[in-house]
Amino acid sequence: MKKPFLNDDFLLQTETAQQLYHEFAKPMPIIDYHCHLPPDQIADDKTFENLTQIWLYGDHYKWRAMRTNGVDESYCTGKQSDFAKFQKWAETVPYTVRNPLYHWTHLELQRYFGIAETLNGKSARRIYEACTEQLQTSDFSVRNLLRRMNVETVCTTDDPVDSLEHHQRIADSGFEISVLPTFRPDKAMAVEDPDAFNQYVARLEAASNVAITSFDDFLTALRQRHDYFASMGCKLSDHGLEQIYAEPYSEADVRAIFDKIRSGHALTGSGILTFKSAMLVYLAEMDWEKGWTQQFHLGALRNNNSRMLRQLGPDTGWDSIGDFSQARALARFLDRLDSTDKLAKTVLYNLNPADNELMATMIGNFNDGSVAGKVQFGSGWWFLDQKNGMERQINALSNMGLLSRFVGMLTDSRSFLSYPRHEYFRRILSNLFGNDIENGELPDDMDWMGQVVQNICYGNAKTYFGFSSKPLELAV
Repeated sequence: MKKPFLNDDFLLQTETAQQLYHEFAKPMPIIDYHCHLPPDQIADDKTFENLTQIWLYGDHYKWRAMRTNGVDESYCTGKQSDFAKFQKWAETVPYTVRNPLYHWTHLELQRYFGIAETLNGKSARRIYEACTEQLQTSDFSVRNLLRRMNVETVCTTDDPVDSLEHHQRIADSGFEISVLPTFRPDKAMAVEDPDAFNQYVARLEAASNVAITSFDDFLTALRQRHDYFASMGCKLSDHGLEQIYAEPYSEADVRAIFDKIRSGHALTGSGILTFKSAMLVYLAEMDWEKGWTQQFHLGALRNNNSRMLRQLGPDTGWDSIGDFSQARALARFLDRLDSTDKLAKTVLYNLNPADNELMATMIGNFNDGSVAGKVQFGSGWWFLDQKNGMERQINALSNMGLLSRFVGMLTDSRSFLSYPRHEYFRRILSNLFGNDIENGELPDDMDWMGQVVQNICYGNAKTYFGFSSKPLELAV
């Protein structure tokens, strides 16, 4: 018998999967420990004028689909009207079948707006007007959107030079959802362009009130910002890298390289790698000192279309999976920190699914028993945060590590309408466990399996990142 599209048991193939999701996974609050939500909009409790503004602005996932469907750029990032852009997106949606965008689009329409109608060119005006009307009400301010999805904690992504003034405003307002910064120092390592790097150093001087005339001053300024982020509740750092850098270096080498780039000279390839390698270690040691968790997002090949990069800038949809060598340098980096007992809790995300088993085995090399799941294989990221990508990540971790200690899903999104991605993950997770139970591969012990599911969806992250000292105990 055919099932209705996106019904209550969407993605749940067995009765056991349905029970695991509805009774155990679904009620859990959301900890979104990595996202790109703009904190100023949370501080302002912004409301949006229409559906396009909250749904299409900045969403390069949708832009890529529209371009692939033959839609002119003026309807993606250009000057067409908001409704004209939405119309072109609606006309594209039917062609996204079997792409996660098709599921996400209709989950978001249902969960936020109560609209079960499928989106297409004919329904576009009706859906646009119905959603836009709801968006005008206070119930659809960004804070109420977070409340609607049962969000408990949000960790934004912030540069060391950011003032965090909006986080302070949020904290001062008494908003019950924790909105915490994440320390993302990528620009402090970006020495490929001497002019851009030196401009960044000037911004770091202003933010830290430290005059930077030497490499030691540079580290002092970064540490000052690191301390400030900690005072604002920060518990995580994040790095977006093609691959880990782990070249040998001496302090004298790094000081000389820093002096060279500060004088405006370009670095050689080996100089760039040496500086990045050193900075990763210095920053990782800061994280360890504070008990933070460090995150590494590895493997994106960014800004491949030089013409469109010049026209639109980065983060506009011209990136892809890269095929970088990951294992050897990653092992050297983690081992260098571990050998001095300065390896912080670490989450590794890979963008190339060919590296799943590599990552799933790498984490076991440095799980030393001091913390459950100290080194984590992070959830399916970017191009992999879809059904197949999540299942492959979960299966690799299950086969070679402890899925039961996994910290679960995140949105990695700039949109306040992206929280159904947590539901998507929870349904997929419940379905995998449900199938195993019904196949006799796992025991039919719902108290135990239900708590495993709850921990993966919520409890593990809450404890691991230090948002609570009380883990959910498994009934074993």
